[in-house]
Amino acid sequence: MTRRPVNDTYTHMKTTIEIAPALLVRGKRLAQEEHVPMRALVEEGLRKVIAEREKRPAFRLRKVPFTGGGFCPGFEGGHWNQVRDAAYAGRGA
Repeated sequence: MTRRPVNDTYTHMKTTIEIAPALLVRGKRLAQEEHVPMRALVEEGLRKVIAEREKRPAFRLRKVPFTGGGFCPGFEGGHWNQVRDAAYAGRGA
């Protein structure tokens, strides 16, 4: 028995997606003009989005050195309760 390669050229999955009506009309028009099935446009768009997102560098939180200038500006020597109360002041808490 010969096995076919597994890639998106030989295997397909039927699925249902919701597309905004105006976008669907434009897509159908383009598919008709280019003589391709609507599925081809959807697949092309999805491939482009995936490729673009894969190129993005991973998010890295920048380093911010702690200089030891105090717990929180304006609350040197204070307690968490003071910081919390200030954060919620005027908010009905």
